[in-house]
Amino acid sequence: MATCLPFGTIPFKPHSPRPAKITCSSTTAQSQLAKQHLLSLISDQDRGLKTQNNPLKLTSIVSAIDDLAALGKDSITTGGSLSATWRLLWTTEKEQLFIIQNASLFGTLTGDVLQVIDVEQRVLNNVITFPPDGVFFVRSDIAVASKQRVNFKFTSAVLRGKDWEIPLPPFGQGWFDTVYLDDEIRVVKDIRGDYLVVDRAPYAWKE
Repeated sequence: MATCLPFGTIPFKPHSPRPAKITCSSTTAQSQLAKQHLLSLISDQDRGLKTQNNPLKLTSIVSAIDDLAALGKDSITTGGSLSATWRLLWTTEKEQLFIIQNASLFGTLTGDVLQVIDVEQRVLNNVITFPPDGVFFVRSDIAVASKQRVNFKFTSAVLRGKDWEIPLPPFGQGWFDTVYLDDEIRVVKDIRGDYLVVDRAPYAWKE
């Protein structure tokens, strides 16, 4: 929201000097600049793999996230716009990064890493794809706890190939805060202090 008085609302006499042009920065403009700065920082980090061994880079990225979160601290990020197929851009979550890094040991490569959320149905799927046919996903129940916080509880997990499927025992529960959300990206901090930056995937993932 802009915080300045629009030009043209200040009266002046025809023969008096024209008032100086008023300029201001809006929260939206600041957020866009902060967002682009964050995206620039993570663009060459291979979804977070390179950041693991670069503490200075990690500090810069976390600082950029904190700046973005400060600008969006009063926003509501747990509404309907949270529902989407979100695609991983960057994270500090060690389990996800381990799978991404070591998928080649099993003769495959990691494809898109997704978080699929449906607020109305109160479900969340964490998904790691292994093209062309493999996928590992964990189902969760979710509940909105506040304007930015969602509680979750894992309910089941599945490792699936083209012609086979192995159920796995799920475990764990917790919460995550969506500290920034717009039409393009979402930024998250969770109960363990991990960070997640995702964008809206150009497709909807289905089981």
